[in-house]
Amino acid sequence: MTASYEAIWTSLPVPALLVDENDLILDINPAAEGFLNTSAKSIQGQPLWDRLAIDAQIEEAFSRARAQSSPLFVNDVDVGTGERAPLHCNLQISPLNDAPRVMMFLISPRELAGRMTQNHSVKSAAKSAIGMAEMLAHEIKNPLAGITGAAQLLSMGLSKEDQELTDLIVEETRRIVGLLEQVEQFGNLSRPRVKAVNIHDVLDRARRSALLGFGAHMKIAEDYDPSLPSAAGDPDQLLQVVLNLLKNASEAADKKGGNIRLHTYYEHSFRLRRADGSGVSLPLQIEIIDDGPGLPPEIAGDIFDPFVSGRENGTGLGLALVSKIISDHDGWISVDSIPGRTTFRISLPLAPRNAEETS
Repeated sequence: MTASYEAIWTSLPVPALLVDENDLILDINPAAEGFLNTSAKSIQGQPLWDRLAIDAQIEEAFSRARAQSSPLFVNDVDVGTGERAPLHCNLQISPLNDAPRVMMFLISPRELAGRMTQNHSVKSAAKSAIGMAEMLAHEIKNPLAGITGAAQLLSMGLSKEDQELTDLIVEETRRIVGLLEQVEQFGNLSRPRVKAVNIHDVLDRARRSALLGFGAHMKIAEDYDPSLPSAAGDPDQLLQVVLNLLKNASEAADKKGGNIRLHTYYEHSFRLRRADGSGVSLPLQIEIIDDGPGLPPEIAGDIFDPFVSGRENGTGLGLALVSKIISDHDGWISVDSIPGRTTFRISLPLAPRNAEETS
């Protein structure tokens, strides 16, 4: 490459690969190094299809495009590396003008603008609805306290059989109060107090807390990238997010226990498109992976909506709160679930270089 071509190659904002006539990788740009989690030097000469997993049968179309020196466009396919959950991408494949047997791959991770625009359009209505729910929760808790106190007083002069009825009243009113407190918590619209956060410190705190309580029957393994830089976030709110996800996985597991893996890595190419057209880089990735039964298919697409739950007597507010916190951090959360493997993936922005780190 000449100096001008080299500058263009390194400046491309999406992962790009050059592949020779034998489907061996000749070179990759810096964005592809982040996407594949490897260096250009170490991947040179390796078979393309060993390093790139594409959820579509494109090898024949790729060979035909090379033979005809024509471009190939493949939209809406899952592309991964075998080391992490795949991304939904568009592919642009084209021969080089001065070397027609050499093909260039451009991998464009899916734009999230549609989801963000939808979120933006309903934000005001959602805020009003949450505010109303918070107000009602506060007002309902007062008479419930009176009902609980009255039932406890009544039980003092009743027989054992009748006390079972008052005990039921007390138990159910306390359960309702617990639900209302979750509604109030969900209605807390205060912005996170963002600072530089060591994600691994947050994960370690959540892991220790889980193993001492609701996750005592689980095995929680750590799979961290030790070179991960600090994230921009509120450590307490991010701790709440991880605890909620660990609790969700623990409650879904068999009573005999299960396995959870906390995985972190850096993905240079992941960007979020905002509703106003601007973009934000979200390179810090956190995955909470469990081997439980997976999400029920009928609710998998709505799992982050309020009052959607896959558990009997579940409130459906835990994951909605998780989604709200991550959204307030200008981050992104997604889930990929099949029986035996459910992956919640959180993408966060980097902290400013001059920010003071805290856990």
